[in-house]
Amino acid sequence: MSDLNRELADFLRRARSARDPREAGLPDDGRVRRVKGLRREEVALLAGVSTDYYTRLEQGRRIVPSTQVIDAIAQALGLDDVGQGHLRNLVSATRPPRTCGRSRTAVQRVRPGLRQLLDSLDAHPALVLGRRTEVLAANRMARALFADFERMPGRERNYARWMLLSESARDLFIDWETQARNAVESLRLEAGRMAGDRDIIELVGELSLSSPEFRQWWSEHRVHQRTFGAKRLAHPIVGELTVDYETLTLPGDDEQTLFLYTTEPGSPSRQAISILASWSQPAPTPFE
Repeated sequence: MSDLNRELADFLRRARSARDPREAGLPDDGRVRRVKGLRREEVALLAGVSTDYYTRLEQGRRIVPSTQVIDAIAQALGLDDVGQGHLRNLVSATRPPRTCGRSRTAVQRVRPGLRQLLDSLDAHPALVLGRRTEVLAANRMARALFADFERMPGRERNYARWMLLSESARDLFIDWETQARNAVESLRLEAGRMAGDRDIIELVGELSLSSPEFRQWWSEHRVHQRTFGAKRLAHPIVGELTVDYETLTLPGDDEQTLFLYTTEPGSPSRQAISILASWSQPAPTPFE
């Protein structure tokens, strides 16, 4: 079984075990369930395929389901839009011919105009993340609030890596476990979209060796794409604060995402951000 087929099989098994039979609309047949979730034959019934076909797919056999079958299985498993997209990416990666030979993709850069936009948002922390959760750009407020990513070696400018391996990140986030798990689930989604990418394979390998939390969460094969939310911080300079974030996919480059952080007007968090803004000094040194 190839690595890509193994990834697809693992995702299907875990999605099946997480599916509540009652939510799937299945009647109680009186049989004792030895494991939680759906049985293989139940997924096959709901998807309108044979049990043998679905079993072979979940075992990582080299079969190529049609788009209609993929959609039917996704519906049977109760996958949300992100989960459905992840399933399609995994299936697509297993289809021959494919170029999954541990390739590397071109280095991403932010446009000069985007960097100017980032620097103009001087009152609010802002980051641009690219493929593999790489930090492509950060304005001075983001560097003051989170970390000075520009001073890090190139391979370390990765949000998930920083979140999982940096002691400063553990100290900074009051809800570190939640935020770190979110980062892992986002990286899992990226890994499905970029199946076979050498850099993401090396990153996953490094995190697996260095972080027991990463190993646990990665093995759960959960994917999610968060477009807004909040982060609770204990900043070494200004103390505790909460920042809300919104994400914007950039026109012309859907592989770059702008993360913009704000605080509630009149709140202690807004005051803390104002103090941090006056404390930090502009340092518009471009990424190398």
